[in-house]
Amino acid sequence: MTSSTYQDIYAVVSLVPRGRVATYGQIAALAGLPGRARQVGYALSALNDPSVPWHRVINARGEISPRSGGSEVDERQRLRLEDEGIHFDSHGRIPLDLYRWRP
Repeated sequence: MTSSTYQDIYAVVSLVPRGRVATYGQIAALAGLPGRARQVGYALSALNDPSVPWHRVINARGEISPRSGGSEVDERQRLRLEDEGIHFDSHGRIPLDLYRWRP
């Protein structure tokens, strides 16, 4: 994937407002990469810009996608979302009908 593709992904992620989430697939589609949700994950794992709100991107089940090796990043993502007023259900899912960003 080219760096311009990553920049397109980061530009879309940067639009997700505080208190809202988007799915990997949603970000891919909005970045002109339909069906390439996994590449959004790769781009976010390579992110070095703290101004991009990576924590607002979750999977299509409304869950934080676990990192390999059980990274502390998963917990940090949850805490950042909770700090923005996003609530998780008893199964650790975010109700997408309430919190999904609809541009």
